[in-house]
Amino acid sequence: MSPADRSDASQERPRRVLIVHAHPEPASLNGTLKTFMEQHLRETGHEVQTSDLYAMGWKSALDAGDFMDRDPDARLDIVVDSRHAFDTGTQTPDVVAEQEKLRWADALILQFPLWWFTMPAILKGWVDRVFANGFAYGVGEHSDERWGDRYGEGVFVGKRAMLSVTAGGWDTHYGPRGINGPIEDLLFPINHGILHYPGFEVLPPFVVYRPNKLDTAGHARIRARLAERLDGLWTQPPIAYRMQNGGAYDIPALTLKPGLERPGSNGFAMHIAEESSDQA
Repeated sequence: MSPADRSDASQERPRRVLIVHAHPEPASLNGTLKTFMEQHLRETGHEVQTSDLYAMGWKSALDAGDFMDRDPDARLDIVVDSRHAFDTGTQTPDVVAEQEKLRWADALILQFPLWWFTMPAILKGWVDRVFANGFAYGVGEHSDERWGDRYGEGVFVGKRAMLSVTAGGWDTHYGPRGINGPIEDLLFPINHGILHYPGFEVLPPFVVYRPNKLDTAGHARIRARLAERLDGLWTQPPIAYRMQNGGAYDIPALTLKPGLERPGSNGFAMHIAEESSDQA
């Protein structure tokens, strides 16, 4: 995309983007991509906040210390204590600050390396602590007719999310017949279970394979591809995950109704209504 085209792409109202970054080395490719995203988004007129979890010294363990108003002699109940802290305004300040960033943002980007087939523990700890009961889950009507505002509904409706991930293996290792399993399946618990669950529209992931093998030209190509994805944050179609309360699932069993799966689909893919564009 030329500078003129990029300028045209950003003429709509400025958007707010939260980047949550999880890599301990600033000079890593993950750190480089985080810095590039900050610069590119600002240059195209958007506002950016970044939560650099390692630099922040983020506490990753969700434990009794997260609930400042609980009885220390009582049995710890994460769901109950989390809701009490959220409802009474007694969450820890670091958690409240991250929740405010999420309320502020129009889009969320999670930047991380794929470690042991998932996100680093520090990023999972950010989700565990920040996505509190009453904030990201436990919202809406819970009955035999409706199991809450989730999977396409919830506090993040109207916001977008995207994963930016580095993976050490070849792209073929993460293909349909690859030994590691399809990258779409590996990232499904994050895209569907963490992001779609509380209402985000989830874009196809941006994935960089074999980051340690990239030369100067390879780095330039990666930045160019990422710039295109950033310019399409609000125009690219999201992954077509089905809504829980949109009529596709039997309630309360929450099983997909017969005949709705795409031909040949099974497993995780059954919960996607149609093929999503893949620009990773």
